[in-house]
Amino acid sequence: MSDDMVLWDLDDDGVLTLTLNRPERRNGWSPELEARYFARLNEAADNGDVRAIVVTGAGRTFCPGVDARRLESVAGRPLDLTGRRPFHHPLGVPKPMIAAINGACAGVGLIQALLCDVRFAARGARFATSFARRGLPAERGVSWLLPRLVGVENALDLLLSGRTFDADEALRLRVVSRVTEPGQVLAAARDYARDLARNCSPRAMAVIRHQVHADLEGGFGAAFGRALAAMGRFAEHPDFAEGVASFVERRPPAFQPLPAHFDAAQCVREGELP
Repeated sequence: MSDDMVLWDLDDDGVLTLTLNRPERRNGWSPELEARYFARLNEAADNGDVRAIVVTGAGRTFCPGVDARRLESVAGRPLDLTGRRPFHHPLGVPKPMIAAINGACAGVGLIQALLCDVRFAARGARFATSFARRGLPAERGVSWLLPRLVGVENALDLLLSGRTFDADEALRLRVVSRVTEPGQVLAAARDYARDLARNCSPRAMAVIRHQVHADLEGGFGAAFGRALAAMGRFAEHPDFAEGVASFVERRPPAFQPLPAHFDAAQCVREGELP
């Protein structure tokens, strides 16, 4: 629907583009946008045709943070998150997520970009954490996410100052990994996602995404043990045989789609590979 807050565009390769679609409010974050975005991610997770997800914003912005009207309405009141999913909900999606940051990306909008796996930014896009300048602490787990990407000193610089920085500095700091010319960011992100969709096993990508985030909290030995358990399960799965055969035969692979309700954690724990 053209008036949907999060547009769904799935191509023939399995690349799904989700577009935050509140251009009249510069894609400002709201509980309604949050609920619709997370619902769309749930749909994508259980749709076998979706192999990779690109997230972008309608118009000239990605998401500049909480909608200004909502900020005014909630300032000075107790925080109420009743009925809302955890803000890190995207980390549980078993499919690769790529951000195509086409414009302003700040506050909670920046956090949602950081929750994606790979970030493309248009040259000229502007970033900020903003929290300290609104009288707020580091919100929604960004104090966990940001230092792991940019290091402690750079994270403190961006969080303490809340200053604005551009896409080229974001690239130097490793907030993003690619910068494109304006107008090319969505196409570049889709091309990257298309390569994943065509050539990488959906099961393997789901488990890799889980492994990277889960292993941040433990030692190497535990991570190695979980990887070994997962390898044992993948060794007997048809995707491994197909990956080897397609490589030897020099042809595109035909990996199986990811089943609905796939549990990546199970693959590094116990039980059969779903």
